[in-house]
Amino acid sequence: MGQLAHTDSQDFTGMASLSPTRPAPNRTETLMEEIRTRIAARALSPGDRLPSIRGFARTMDASPSTVVEAYDRLEAEGVIRARRGSGFYVTGANLPPMALADMGPQRERELDPFWVSRQSLDADPSVLTPGCGWLPPDWMPTAALRKGLRALGRADGGLLTTYGGTRGSPALRRLLQARFADEGLSLGPDRIMLAGSGTQAIDLICRLLLRPGDTVLVDDPCYFNFQSLLRAHQVRLMGVPYTPTGPDTAAFERALIEDMPRLYITNSAIHNPTGASLSPQTAHRVLSLAANHGMTIVEDDIFADFEPHPTPRLAVLDGLERVIRIGSFSKALSASARCGYIAARADWIEELADLQVATCFGGPSTLATELVAGILAGGSYRKHMEDLRQRLTRARKQAAERLAPLGITPWLMPSGGFHLWCRLPEGYDSGVIARRCMEDGIMLAPGNVFSVSQTAAGFARFNVTQLEDERVFAAIRRAMAETSNSGEK
Repeated sequence: MGQLAHTDSQDFTGMASLSPTRPAPNRTETLMEEIRTRIAARALSPGDRLPSIRGFARTMDASPSTVVEAYDRLEAEGVIRARRGSGFYVTGANLPPMALADMGPQRERELDPFWVSRQSLDADPSVLTPGCGWLPPDWMPTAALRKGLRALGRADGGLLTTYGGTRGSPALRRLLQARFADEGLSLGPDRIMLAGSGTQAIDLICRLLLRPGDTVLVDDPCYFNFQSLLRAHQVRLMGVPYTPTGPDTAAFERALIEDMPRLYITNSAIHNPTGASLSPQTAHRVLSLAANHGMTIVEDDIFADFEPHPTPRLAVLDGLERVIRIGSFSKALSASARCGYIAARADWIEELADLQVATCFGGPSTLATELVAGILAGGSYRKHMEDLRQRLTRARKQAAERLAPLGITPWLMPSGGFHLWCRLPEGYDSGVIARRCMEDGIMLAPGNVFSVSQTAAGFARFNVTQLEDERVFAAIRRAMAETSNSGEK
């Protein structure tokens, strides 16, 4: 972050050039200013202990007596205070505002996958977030969550204090077994494990199956954090055009022949961001091609419960031989009680459990997994999802109607979920629109953050549950007018 604050390993003798009309500070004043700078930059916060007198003297190439004088004068100002036998501490009194200007050059972030993640996760409460990927709190089953938390508070003390087992809660894994069996996927307990989240599940799979330089196939467009995670693993990304029935199978086959990918990561149902679902014909063709070319598929099924009617699943058709299914409960239940799962071949699960021990020392939080298990086992979850699906059907329709006067139209109308992948009027760049809207406190998700090939500038993803405030549409309308007038379309 540029020069956030000086550290003890730096040479602080080279101070900024001084005005010729102002006398140079003496050594004591220089040391005092260094401490003030650290406090202003929050490198030292209220209650923090200052460097020892001898340590600071060595760092600053000053005598201990000069440091003592500097500390004594700062104490007289109320900036620090001495504790007998312990040292000097920041008081918090006269605390200057955070010195943002001293943190180095403030560059504008590139519109990449991290842009959407950071803008939505770190958003001020006043920022509206129609580009985010989750439901508002009042759409979530908070009553069931509170009831579940009260029950956990009465549970055995071990549940509240111990590590999670290497494969996670047996109760939740049994519930998942039953859900898979309803789909026609019969699995033993040795083929399911829990993880800290859906993202962690994919990370563990990448650690197991990939090496730097390997090629991985993703949809184009695809969920933007697939790209972020895969790049962290230093692999080569290849995008396959996505159609309303799944990946373009001709392009898919060419990619397998020419690029020999090790892995393909996709959403089969309620694809993120497009909302499309896989057709039976495409599913069979994808599985056949993967088998012929020795490629593994990771099927992210995070939106499964949002579907009103089940569509084909690669994991079910394949029997979990070449396909690994992952999922989580953060979209439908809670992003605070995070828990994901992996269903795969027994030998892969064994190795993934070891990797989870190596990276997390055990499975996910017992509190999170038992909370999720308790809610899934009760009748309230089924009722919550039925109500939610009906509410989302209305919200998708209303969102499309409100976007239409702006010339923004859905690429398709999804059967479920809360995203609309929309086409902007000809010539408009959603990245430019997103930057303009952010100035008004409106966070959008521009198309190219989802596109490996960077060919989706004319699209944007909208969260229909976050489009109820008229300020969103006013900001988009204003941004489109400004960019049209300035020729930045």
